Amino acid sequence: MTDPIADMLSRIKNALNARLESVDIPHSKVKEAIGKILLEDGYVAKLDVLKRMEKKFIRLILKYTSDKDGVIVGLRRVSRPGRRIYADARSLPKVQAGFGTAIISTSRGIMTDESARNQKVGGEVLCYIW
Repeated sequence: MTDPIADMLSRIKNALNARLESVDIPHSKVKEAIGKILLEDGYVAKLDVLKRMEKKFIRLILKYTSDKDGVIVGLRRVSRPGRRIYADARSLPKVQAGFGTAIISTSRGIMTDESARNQKVGGEVLCYIW
């Protein structure tokens, strides 16, 4: 697998399309940090880090609206292994006119675009979620 973050986003998107209750993702610190941001911003209901046969994985419990539509409408990988996208603090993107979230990898850790703007740090734009 060349792009684990894109794999994580694809698994979430596929689980939402199939209307699954949860999705399991192989564990890494970056994926766990992205999952925590999804939890804090209310895109997922619960995040668990579990261990099965000496392998850790992340289980995300997905959230749905009363119409059985996913709370996450769209996910998009921005910076890829073949093309890295960076933004400074002044030019951080606003997703869906501020209704979405951009996840940024900064020198102070992985955070949302709003947190990065408040702390005046830039970094690599990992993905958009709306």
